[in-house]
Amino acid sequence: MKHETRFCTAPDGVGLAYAMDGEGPPLVKASNWMTHLDYERRSPVWRHWVRELSRGRTLVRYDERGCGLSDRQFEGTPTLDSYVADLGAVVDAAGLERFDLLALSGGGPTAIAYAARHPERVGRLVLYGTWARGRNFRGGEATEQSRLMAELIRVGWGGTVPAFRQVFSSIYIPSAGEEQKRWYDELQQVSSSGEMASRIWRSRSDTDVRDTARRVTHPALVIHAREDEPAWAAFLSEVRAFLRDEGVPAVPADLSELSDREREVLELVAAGLSNEDIAGRLFLSTRTVERHLSNVYAKLRLSGKSARAAAAARFSRT
Repeated sequence: MKHETRFCTAPDGVGLAYAMDGEGPPLVKASNWMTHLDYERRSPVWRHWVRELSRGRTLVRYDERGCGLSDRQFEGTPTLDSYVADLGAVVDAAGLERFDLLALSGGGPTAIAYAARHPERVGRLVLYGTWARGRNFRGGEATEQSRLMAELIRVGWGGTVPAFRQVFSSIYIPSAGEEQKRWYDELQQVSSSGEMASRIWRSRSDTDVRDTARRVTHPALVIHAREDEPAWAAFLSEVRAFLRDEGVPAVPADLSELSDREREVLELVAAGLSNEDIAGRLFLSTRTVERHLSNVYAKLRLSGKSARAAAAARFSRT
């Protein structure tokens, strides 16, 4: 897969790193909190995103200011205008006139605001797991919880104390296996400092694009996962159909995308054990085994009644 990392400068002088993966019509991902361009290409949390979203397209990603390969230090606290200007600097440096725009989590307000301000540059808009109201605009206990979380991030970011790790992973990857949690811990350490992460968290909490969103007239796909259902296969299918990528040829999935625990479960499936037997062998609940298998099927792009047998056969051939 074609890959290139480049650098550009935001209007206020902050250096930004961006990457271009794949070839084809451009799909720009508005940066979200806690990224590292190089690390993501190897991470079991993010590498399948990069691989699949760059198939048949040029995926443009960039590290948010304060994160990854972009400048780690700058004066003041970033604002929505800062984030929108950063996105603009990246697409200009990449030479993109018009593109589809993807946003996850905290990248959503940036994408919404950019589409409203530059409607002629955006084709379609994909919003996944994001929001229009920052935590400080949600009322109730949300504001106090956000303040406490910012302080927790400042003092516990990237540490090895399990309590800190469990707070962050339970929010962002609640169904992750141990391998993914380890990589997530490392991503915290390599992406940003605790002080900078806390500043960025506060800036996101102070963002409100509800009025701006009403001005966006682009075709938009809005997706949210429900509870802990494995949704990767459904997400890809919906996004490709919306972006009219139905013609992208299928590529056989790689078992290397599975976590250590998922491979362990699949090995026992291939050995003929039932879910109940696997649960007993690995000291897990049956529900946890079922969740791991759902993740396996999604990553291997298998579905239907034959998924279990097909996954076992795939494992046996390795």
